[in-house]
Amino acid sequence: MSIFNRPHYRSDVTNFIDELKRQKPNLEAEQRAGRALLWDKHVDRSLQDEYAEGEVPQQPYVYQTQVK
Repeated sequence: MSIFNRPHYRSDVTNFIDELKRQKPNLEAEQRAGRALLWDKHVDRSLQDEYAEGEVPQQPYVYQTQVK
């Protein structure tokens, strides 16, 4: 039998996801809305630069008292 004529393998996980998408057709839209709520934010580069400038350098071992 040629390797090109073999039946296509589908994993249990792929079958589960396909079945879930059939049961909930709006699942991907809900996922995109959730992602937009938490992750897809506009980044203000000027503010980000200001935050980076305001960082205080940390000493190598944070629990040691400061040596001057």
